[in-house]
Amino acid sequence: MVIAAGASQGTSHILLMIILVGLITAAGLFGYGGSTLARRGDGRSGTGGLLRSLAAFAGAATAALYVWGSLHLLGAFLDTEGMGATTFQECLDAGGAEKAAKVDGYEVEYLPIRYVCRIDEGGSYTAAVPGYVNPAMLASAASAVALAVAAAVASERRDRAAFQAETSGP
Repeated sequence: MVIAAGASQGTSHILLMIILVGLITAAGLFGYGGSTLARRGDGRSGTGGLLRSLAAFAGAATAALYVWGSLHLLGAFLDTEGMGATTFQECLDAGGAEKAAKVDGYEVEYLPIRYVCRIDEGGSYTAAVPGYVNPAMLASAASAVALAVAAAVASERRDRAAFQAETSGP
């Protein structure tokens, strides 16, 4: 999904907003996970509480990884004012002099987060964002979803068991 192609000022504003929202989200999820884990000691939350806190920590990791990738993109835009030198340098670092000499444009994609160097002969390669960011982000997001579903199932089972214990006669 391409959002920006060649617009450095607008892209840097979008990246700054993403970084701000991502940091707030990561901090909030981390705080929620920690408080849920701390409440687990009262014995009422059971397995569901542990799974909820782990889901929140995985969500915080996903947000932190997205911020990390966004910071790399933002660094590409803050190196110089006019995108020409920066585009060449990012593409040079990632693909070498031979590939960088053939670059005729770039695009910034936000999902997956990457900086794409377009080659004039048709083709592209990625630069600026470390290669581990998107796979790690996908793994932590999938873990967060799986843990949240497992927490919901565990809580539902606990609530049903408590209801059946209350409604069944002696």
